[in-house]
Amino acid sequence: MSHVLLLNGPNLGTLGTRQPEIYGTTTPAMIEADVAEEISARGWRLVAEQRNGEGELIDLLQRHGDAVGALVNPGALMIAGWGLRDALADFAPPWIEVHLSNVWARESFRHTSVTAPLAAGVVMGMGALGYRIAARALTRLVPPADEPD
Repeated sequence: MSHVLLLNGPNLGTLGTRQPEIYGTTTPAMIEADVAEEISARGWRLVAEQRNGEGELIDLLQRHGDAVGALVNPGALMIAGWGLRDALADFAPPWIEVHLSNVWARESFRHTSVTAPLAAGVVMGMGALGYRIAARALTRLVPPADEPD
């Protein structure tokens, strides 16, 4: 069965309790359930991973190069995660960058992403709903013929 990689970067394992005024109260498990439901119509399964280290995220991207696509929230690594950026450049399947908050409404140092220019699209500022929106977009970006067995 084909799979979608949901990759969450540093500090995103504490969603639901971490700064709820910025990131909301939705937990990683709730986000994973929403994404799994969204991609199920395509017969895809979800592989969800969260790591705090950039090298670990890179390892996961390399391990899941056979995914039909990915949703990636690089967290703060969007700002200066050059190693992650290089790994995403080598990740062939389409992927969508997701951010819970609207980074443009936050501190100016968050206004540049080194990873976003490589993404098929970016969803930000929609809270946890952004993951579902990105998952739906991915189901439309991947043609049925591109799905590996």
